[in-house]
Amino acid sequence: MTLLRRPGVALITLLFLLLGAAFLTQVVPYRQIIDSQRQVTSAQERLATLEAENEVLEAEVTALGTEEEIEKLAREKLGYVRPGETGYVVLDPPGGDAPAPTGEEAPVDEDRTWVDAIWEFITGEDLDSTG
Repeated sequence: MTLLRRPGVALITLLFLLLGAAFLTQVVPYRQIIDSQRQVTSAQERLATLEAENEVLEAEVTALGTEEEIEKLAREKLGYVRPGETGYVVLDPPGGDAPAPTGEEAPVDEDRTWVDAIWEFITGEDLDSTG
């Protein structure tokens, strides 16, 4: 009965509920659109990388058709020498291939507030995946 006495309060409450529902129904599609755009951008970058790698491989295939490249690979990989030449093998010292530990850890963002987390959710920044 108190709502009927104050129709302005009921109208404002209803308006806020409708605006909140409209906002929430638009957040999910907006996030999906942002995620789709990021996936397209990632796929285009991967395509460009693969095309560049493909060009390098095609150049190697073309080079393998020449006598000079075949001789070079035979000398490097198989240790072939021409008659009258002396072949030498240089060995690396033991333990020289072990990578040094970097000691880097993933940074922890302690300054992030709940407002930042909500904003990242709305803008889709939390969907960023490094893989």
